[in-house]
Amino acid sequence: MISVLPGTVAVYADLACPWAHVAVQRLWRTRAELDLAEVVRFDHRAVLLEVVNRGTLPKPVIDAEIPVAAEMEPDAGWQPWVEPDWRWPVSRLLAAEAVQAAKEQGLAASEALDRALRRAFFADSACITMRHVVLGVAGSVPEVDAGALGEALDAGRARAATLAHVADFAPGGATTSPHLFTPDGGSWPNPGVDYHWVGPPGDSAVALKSDDPSIYRRILTKAVEPAQG
Repeated sequence: MISVLPGTVAVYADLACPWAHVAVQRLWRTRAELDLAEVVRFDHRAVLLEVVNRGTLPKPVIDAEIPVAAEMEPDAGWQPWVEPDWRWPVSRLLAAEAVQAAKEQGLAASEALDRALRRAFFADSACITMRHVVLGVAGSVPEVDAGALGEALDAGRARAATLAHVADFAPGGATTSPHLFTPDGGSWPNPGVDYHWVGPPGDSAVALKSDDPSIYRRILTKAVEPAQG
């Protein structure tokens, strides 16, 4: 069972997953709508699909998913990949490690960095595989001390914690990206979203079967109920 502290939502997600970008956008917006910004934090935990699948996320798959996800949440920040394909971020390990290392500065810093890295990739075509790119993004986030983050990364203080999340990607744990968990034991895989590939993934279109953003109000409420009870 996934352990989640009261007042938090555990967010298992890959930084290059379009559905996770949608989920993070909805988490932030719903938290603001419910006036819970000072009550609920997001505890990001890496779904390292490159480790689980022993390979990077195929660019054709992401390219096909982005238009559907962008229509669902246009304000999250999107554009097709505009850099040469050889700049595609084949790994998100260092970026995911940075999100974990930022927890030394608090969950507010970590969740802000996670969101900024997602936007850098999806909206700005940033190669978040690269150390200088990750630290550059960190330097743009007011909640993050980029110098301290760089020192933590270079010392490797968050590597073990980042890789340990892979063990949670198993039956009874995280099963997809995104997969959210609440303190009451609630498990929310790709909340409110149901889609399918028309044909082989990466060689066909993505069809959205249903989408219910209102489920995020339930998730945020479940996160805060144990803290208040």
